[in-house]
Amino acid sequence: MFDIHRVEIDWGGRKLTLETGRMARQADAAVYAQYGETSVLATVVAAKSPKPGIDFFPLTVNYQEKTYAAGKIPGGFFKREGRPSEKETLTSRLIDRPIRPLFVEGFKNETQVVITVLSHDMENDPDILGLVAASAALTLSGVPFLGPIGAARVGLIGNEFVLNPMLDEMAESALDLVIAGTTDAVMMVESEAKELSEKQMLEAVMFGHNHFQPVIQAIIKLAEKAAKEPWDIKLPDSQKYAAKVRELAEADLRAAFSTKEKQKRYELKAEAKAKVKAGIEIPDDPNEQVLLSDTFKALESEIVRGDIVKTGRRIDGRDLKTVRPIVSDVHVLPRTHGSALFTRGETQALVVATLGTGEDEQFIDALEGTRKERFMLHYNFPPYSVGETGRMGSPGRREIGHGKLAWRAIHPVMPEQEAFPYTIRVVSEITESNGSSSMATVCGTSLALMDAGVPMNSPVAGIAMGLIKEGEDFAVLSDILGDEDHLGDMDFKVAGTENGITALQMDIKITGITEEIMRVALDQARDGRMHILGEMGKALGTARTELGEHAPRIETIKIPTDKIREVIGSGGSVIREIVAESGAKVDISDDGTVKVAASKRESIEAALKRIKEIASEPEVGTIYKGKVVKIMDFGAFVNFFGAKDGLVHISQLSQGRPETVGEVVKEGQEVYVKLLGFDERGKTRLSMKIVDQTTGQEIPRAEGEEPEPEMSATRPPRRDNGGGRDRRPRRDNG
Repeated sequence: MFDIHRVEIDWGGRKLTLETGRMARQADAAVYAQYGETSVLATVVAAKSPKPGIDFFPLTVNYQEKTYAAGKIPGGFFKREGRPSEKETLTSRLIDRPIRPLFVEGFKNETQVVITVLSHDMENDPDILGLVAASAALTLSGVPFLGPIGAARVGLIGNEFVLNPMLDEMAESALDLVIAGTTDAVMMVESEAKELSEKQMLEAVMFGHNHFQPVIQAIIKLAEKAAKEPWDIKLPDSQKYAAKVRELAEADLRAAFSTKEKQKRYELKAEAKAKVKAGIEIPDDPNEQVLLSDTFKALESEIVRGDIVKTGRRIDGRDLKTVRPIVSDVHVLPRTHGSALFTRGETQALVVATLGTGEDEQFIDALEGTRKERFMLHYNFPPYSVGETGRMGSPGRREIGHGKLAWRAIHPVMPEQEAFPYTIRVVSEITESNGSSSMATVCGTSLALMDAGVPMNSPVAGIAMGLIKEGEDFAVLSDILGDEDHLGDMDFKVAGTENGITALQMDIKITGITEEIMRVALDQARDGRMHILGEMGKALGTARTELGEHAPRIETIKIPTDKIREVIGSGGSVIREIVAESGAKVDISDDGTVKVAASKRESIEAALKRIKEIASEPEVGTIYKGKVVKIMDFGAFVNFFGAKDGLVHISQLSQGRPETVGEVVKEGQEVYVKLLGFDERGKTRLSMKIVDQTTGQEIPRAEGEEPEPEMSATRPPRRDNGGGRDRRPRRDNG
């Protein structure tokens, strides 16, 4: 019934298994992959013919995590998985990026790759396994895919590179790098690093490239057993309209690409395209129209790429290394906690930082468990930023991906929670875009956080590099434009501080790049990053020493854990009262850490005073100001320490013993009392007669005067007979 083929290898100290023929047999290809006890199923299905009129490759990659993989039931009313999580979206992009360039150029059949996490051992992240399984499934499917590719995660623990570190090891790692590529070249890099040097990053990339070669060989071995026959693909004649398009449009396109202003350049390109459409008669066939459009794009690419490689001059007149003019402004919005406007050429990001408390932390429900995130970065790309109309709604894959890249760049330099106990949210609004808006977000975020007073370790800047490769000749471009991104061969983004790299992302549109090209790109990116940091420093070089006027202030104290219940109160009644009376926010952790936040200092002090009164014990020998709350024949009860009352015996009211208590005090009267101690039953004993009721100072004892009788400085422990109260044993009379 089953025609099962399986390959197993030892990889990084764990067994990797690739199997086909048992599951999802109606797909064009399906591969079940297991690493440790984490397993995924990758399937590939492609349409047998392209849809008419499609001028792009309709590839969709869907990575999905099922909660049953970790032995969990989804939360919510419906108890089933809903829309993709951020992790699922980011992993879908991670898999898409290295496989997309390896499809044969001109192949436009709708193709869908689905990766489903079936089991998770809480040790091996399924993202790398999903990428490997997708590569294997594409290799077996017969679709025109120029793979296979391998992938790996690289960590840096104790100055040693580690292949595919386990999830608990990543907390100790100074690097989280994911790399994918072919036998000969690197296709994709995604990383977060703790200010590593260019040399270390290049070594990490090559370490990963070398160590995923056994995976590629395992996929080839499986393909030799189970691969389907390659598809017979008929591609259109790319030279059919080439000569006529060149005759009609070359001069106009060269004029357009010598125009620096983006919108004017686009207008000239549109005019050249309209001229081509008017000058060439084509059949009323969508596929022919797409072929004409593709031929026009090919001419655009040839002109831009050829000029850069031959002359070293770019579309806007810059040389290969020059960064566009930069203007940085901070505190541009009056009521926000921190803000910055970062402009580089025709790319601009308005970035706003907001400080919050513990209750603002984001709860992330992942297969590994629920965790809290105190630093959030959200990136928005409205259509007006490129002079277009478009849909406005929830963020798409690109916005989520760009936001996460900027988050990775900033996260390594953020202060620890103990040093800066705030929840931080950053929002980047891209108001103009002509290349590298994610790196503008990195720069703007750094400025906005420093404007808000967040004590970052160092400012962070980012730069996007490009590549034009023609045969053996290549040119690496610093700070690429949008057109250079679309028509080039590489999008290479590097972010970091003066001390080193914090994030690196690379996407390749050709069949890969070599170690030499990566070395040149990293060195050139460092020079550009240093220049950008210098320009940013003109606006703000370090974090402000004071928080903004409208930012909340947070103070932290520690209380005994057995006092937490008293501070919270029955059903939260006490803490709600504290919040209502003081106007401050109060967060209490299980370890007794209390964070009090408010924009006004007096609100914080009022809340702290109440909390300390509840959680602290009064000190024997200390004088307190209190209020008489009840008068009895034998003395007066005084509320002197928060909710605590104590007895002033009639003999302790004044120097001479009065006839009645009412002769000395009245209910509601404010008095000064000294805490004498606790009797054998734990009752509080106070004295007024030894305290000057005007100044609150203790009255010195007269010579020969007897001191007050000694009392216990601590309450005696209660006896607990199971009912929570002290009880005497009953007498049994038989």
